[in-house]
Amino acid sequence: MNTHPVYKPASLADIDSMIAAHPFALVISSTEGAPLATPVPLLLERGADGELSLLGHVPRTHPHTELLRRQPRALAVFQGEHGYISPSWLSDRTQAPTWNYESVQLEIEVEFDDSDEATQDALNRLVDHMERGRPNAWSVAEMGVRYAKLAPYVVAFRARVIAAYAKFKLGQNERPVDLAEILAGLEREQQRPLLEAMLRTGASVD
Repeated sequence: MNTHPVYKPASLADIDSMIAAHPFALVISSTEGAPLATPVPLLLERGADGELSLLGHVPRTHPHTELLRRQPRALAVFQGEHGYISPSWLSDRTQAPTWNYESVQLEIEVEFDDSDEATQDALNRLVDHMERGRPNAWSVAEMGVRYAKLAPYVVAFRARVIAAYAKFKLGQNERPVDLAEILAGLEREQQRPLLEAMLRTGASVD
């Protein structure tokens, strides 16, 4: 992914936070020159030494699972907040439309763990992540006997991150007057998630 320095996230924590908030990734492989893509929820882990890995699970019998066992290299693409930026919001109507977005691409090497313990750990950790903070939060244990019937249909994996690319295009290159009008336009159209992402980059409504 081509990333101009102005669009690079300010810190590694920004990347971690975006993936934590948007864990549903597209895992992409190539076989015999043809692409194969599967949407998968993934959890990012950053070790004490800074090494990155992804924890996830996929259907045990699936063409992409079989491919990843043979060819473990793949690309995981995470999409954060995004939206159309309309010149109709601007006083200067010679400006072109654009699209603001957050995107992280991770080159990965997948390693499957077929054990029951690995499956249970991956499922528990994903559910705990998604249920955290919810009223009356749910847990995997509440499945009871149904868990033993369903769990064998999935397999857990951990993916080592080989390379990471991040681009947060959130108005960093806009003129102050245009940026203020873009933020106001997002506010009027109630696009709060994208507005808040832009504000986190340091965009100001002043």
